[in-house]
Amino acid sequence: MKFETPAGINPIDQLKVIGKPTDRIEGPLKTTGTAKYAYEYNEAVSNHAYGYVVGAGIAKGRIKSIDQAKAKAAPGVLAIVTAANAGPTQPGKFYADRLLAGPEIDHYHQAIAVVVAETFEQARAAASLLKISYTKTKGAFDLAAAKDSAPVPKQGPFGGAPQTSVGDFAGAFASAPVTLDQTYTTPDQSHAMMEPHATIARWDGDNLTCWCSVQQLNWGARDLGAILGIPKENIRLISAFIGGGFGGKGTALSDIVMASLAAKAAGRPVKVALPRPLIFNNTTHRPATIQRIRIGATPDGTITAIGHESWSGNIPGGRTESATASTKLLYAGANRFTELRLAVLDLAEGNAMRAPGEATGMMTLEIAMDELAEKLNMDPVTLRIKNDTQVDPEKPGRKFSTRKLVECLQTGAERFGWNRRQAKPSTLRDGQWLIGMGVASAIRGAPIMKSAARVRLNRDGVVTVETDMTDIGTGSYTIIGQTAAEMMGVTLDKVVVKLGDSTFPESPGSGGQWGAASATSGVYAACTKLREAVAKSLSLPSEDAEFTNGQVRSGNRIYPLGEAAKSAELVVEDAMTYGTLSQEYAQDTFGAHFVEVGVNKFTGEIRVRRMLAVCHAGRILNPKAARSQVIGAMTMGVGAALMEELVVDKQVGFFVNHDLAGYEVPVHADIPHQEVILLEDLDPTMSPMKAKGVGELGLVGVAAAVANAVYNATGVRVRDYPITLDKLIGKINVNA
Repeated sequence: MKFETPAGINPIDQLKVIGKPTDRIEGPLKTTGTAKYAYEYNEAVSNHAYGYVVGAGIAKGRIKSIDQAKAKAAPGVLAIVTAANAGPTQPGKFYADRLLAGPEIDHYHQAIAVVVAETFEQARAAASLLKISYTKTKGAFDLAAAKDSAPVPKQGPFGGAPQTSVGDFAGAFASAPVTLDQTYTTPDQSHAMMEPHATIARWDGDNLTCWCSVQQLNWGARDLGAILGIPKENIRLISAFIGGGFGGKGTALSDIVMASLAAKAAGRPVKVALPRPLIFNNTTHRPATIQRIRIGATPDGTITAIGHESWSGNIPGGRTESATASTKLLYAGANRFTELRLAVLDLAEGNAMRAPGEATGMMTLEIAMDELAEKLNMDPVTLRIKNDTQVDPEKPGRKFSTRKLVECLQTGAERFGWNRRQAKPSTLRDGQWLIGMGVASAIRGAPIMKSAARVRLNRDGVVTVETDMTDIGTGSYTIIGQTAAEMMGVTLDKVVVKLGDSTFPESPGSGGQWGAASATSGVYAACTKLREAVAKSLSLPSEDAEFTNGQVRSGNRIYPLGEAAKSAELVVEDAMTYGTLSQEYAQDTFGAHFVEVGVNKFTGEIRVRRMLAVCHAGRILNPKAARSQVIGAMTMGVGAALMEELVVDKQVGFFVNHDLAGYEVPVHADIPHQEVILLEDLDPTMSPMKAKGVGELGLVGVAAAVANAVYNATGVRVRDYPITLDKLIGKINVNA
């Protein structure tokens, strides 16, 4: 099915199942511990051994030798794989990192060996017996030191332009009556998902099966095939459940590569799980940025010039962090300029992490907007509303498909009690606590991609959906089930959803905020085809057949749905593809975040007291699941604002706090009452579902709203994240 014109009325609009706050259909499996994650398929893989990955002990240089004698002689050892005996490998297409290094070392903890033994303990013990000699070379680990020599890359992330220019930014900024020119920094951050990267690999001749934790199975099979030099058709990946990913499990990483190589060497299935301390420097992370934002405005708050430059670092071949993405679209302004620069650093690869680019860019842009509002003596909400635009600012002939940023800001301000905010910092008190409120806009792209599904109908009227879409804790099983139930006129308990197997029809997987809208559209296409097959089987005209209450009706003829499959199961497959609507319209999601904090005036301790997110993301397929996505994103935003930072040892060249003891993330005590308002809306330019994603929108802008609230409470403006108490102590006026 090809979607080429805006959607009209269709079966989804019945809203009998879609749009309801439905419990997760896989919830009982997860709450009883019976949902199978990558490392837990013991009954499916017999006689497995264990692999323990060894990471490089230097950040840059070369392996001189690896003495394996003691390790090979250790109890239970079956094989040791290094670059010397693994055969040729190369990077995949998505990640630039070499997932088995040697003899050259590109970054600390880069995988250089895997030891295979009968038990995990034996593999770990034997790995410690490897004697590895290195020759160190000088590396680059400091973004600030590399900033001035960082070039503009040939292309931006995913083929986007690294530089954009509209009008005369330099001239307009120089002549603007009110200007802001500030530099902000964001640190390296870790995905820190609950489930570690893990794989069980098994070879059957030339065919490889991996039970793994990969968000995009189509990318995973493609990249694993490229890395190992085997056809992707020989690879089967199974990821029925993923315990969090946030972009950090997009495709093949060292766990799946090393497990596959280990299983080949040992002649047996092998289980590999990366220990937590290895994950932080071995796998990918969100890269640090240095960002300069310049805004020129008239005294009434009209933006006349807006410029955003960002510097980030990566290994050779790695992508830039697209921190300027939101600035291109969020606010009006006739004269515009954005630029990305990329330094070569010898740290672990920087790559996609929830709302890549937009999260880091909005951490700074939305502070800048608050600073501009203060210079103008203008309310921050009013300034944002004044500079709204209904067309793409860089391409004024291109309208937004739907855009309710103003409504998000107005609704949030009213619900949050923004009128109680005091413009002068340090005005509101609660004993020793200084109280402040902050706001930030939110924008996140709404991409949609080709997605396929297979749908089956049996004689009992049970509908089974098969697609390789994954569920990373987002509710994919449930919204896909709801889509099939709505389309086929059955209750949700009559739908079976099977996901996360690369032998199923191909979806784009989980990532980029495209998963929900894309995967459900693929199911819509397949169910449309199944409806036609049902009508044909029952000799009914497909154009007026009604599917409702488990029955098919046409005129005065009524049949149970299962009657159509009485003789044989009906099986159909289809994919949703797209025309040019995404080029004709700017398709984005919008929101507003409001935060209230308390800051202890003596200690600088920050406590978030209230949070509100207002989100505009097309049709909400399941309000309960959508809210869960947003409050999880809001929690991640608090972490980014107040505590998350991978600390770089700039001499040794690695992230020091490479475990969950040292890398701080929010816990329950850090998170107060969270409220979410989902502005119901339809976007007919997206797909027949008229829906967009929301899981990354909930993060974008949160950290800036927290930062702005801290400033409103204390009068201390921190422009370097995270905002820790040491950046406030000694600067707060305790006598005010």
